[in-house]
Amino acid sequence: MSKTKLIVLAVVFIGVGVFFSLDLHQHLTVDGIKSLYAEQIGPMQENNPYTLIAIFFVIYVFVTALSLPGAAIMTIIAGLIFGLFTGVIIVSFASTIGATLAFLISRTLLGEWVQNKFSSHLKTINDGVEREGGFYLFTLRLIPAIPFFVINLVMGLTPIRVLQFFFVSQIGMLPGTIVYVNAGASLSNIEELSVTGLFTPGIIISFLLLAAFPWIAKGIIKLVKVKQSN
Repeated sequence: MSKTKLIVLAVVFIGVGVFFSLDLHQHLTVDGIKSLYAEQIGPMQENNPYTLIAIFFVIYVFVTALSLPGAAIMTIIAGLIFGLFTGVIIVSFASTIGATLAFLISRTLLGEWVQNKFSSHLKTINDGVEREGGFYLFTLRLIPAIPFFVINLVMGLTPIRVLQFFFVSQIGMLPGTIVYVNAGASLSNIEELSVTGLFTPGIIISFLLLAAFPWIAKGIIKLVKVKQSN
């Protein structure tokens, strides 16, 4: 194993180890966020809003890069804390940077070995990337049934270029990001983060949009394909 792979592997193991050994995953839950908001997030939002943005951004990148659980709840929380506009900007760039790092980790640690061992199984994906390039990734990003972290890891095993992955992911993940952040922004306070608290008009509309998103995404994909063929 090369020195680069060893370093990346060590960083991944240390990061994951710290995350779970310090029980940080417990904070990325509804109850954990409520507790943090009362003790730290709320006061920091009033006194040091830019510091809070920086910390939230770094944590989001960290969670996404290592494919750890918690990105979905953090996306909703971004809307609640920062509002729709600022929340979307923060999550959009943090998620794309984190996704690209996960992509690079997958490519560095597994890319060559997986391509050599499972080339026949990856043929469909490789052919799709070679044939449609970034649009193939864009299509995957618009399918909510496929978890984003899975796409990050799988695309790292393909020949797609890093910058292409970054910019296409930025655009492809944006609609879903807006829906989730809007759901958080529709909450008036942290106490609404409960089963009963979610039944407000704004939240219901947000999740109706999320439920309709697969059909909306299909329409967008079809429209883009028609324009490409003309």
